[in-house]
Parts: sequence; structure tokens; C-alpha cells
Amino acid sequence: MKRSSSSLGRPLKTALLMVALVGGFYLLREHWNHVAGNWIYLLLLACPLMHLLLGHGGHGGHGGYGGQSAGPRNDSDKG
Repeated sequence: MKRSSSSLGRPLKTALLMVALVGGFYLLREHWNHVAGNWIYLLLLACPLMHLLLGHGGHGGHGGYGGQSAGPRNDSDKG
């Protein structure tokens, strides 16, 4: 029986994620003194990184949504 590449991809991604988590834990454990001494800089660095990596999905009010009409949003807005 031949397995498709998509069925093999999920366990591989999970295994790589677990290896990265364990490696990150040991890296953090060995360098905790450096991290604890500079945590405020790491927090400040996290802000622009999250902005770049997570994108601009939180903005609202940038026009219509896929050609919907500008009618009432629900039954209470009819009035």
C-alpha cells in the first residue's frame, strides 16, 4: 500500500517540532543567566518580530468584504 506525501508530512512536522522544543529547552536551560539578565531587551525585540511574522490581520475598517452590500448587518439595524 502506497502512502501519499500528505499523510507522511504531518508526523514528520510533529517530530521536527518536538525536536525543536526539546532543543530550545536545553538551550534556554544552559543559557538562563544570559536570558534572565537581558529579558527586557528580548521582550522589546519580540514586539517588532511579532508584527513582522504575524502580519497585519488585526486591522479593521479597510473597506468592504468581498462585494457585500452596505445594508443592515442584523435585524436590529433595520430601523
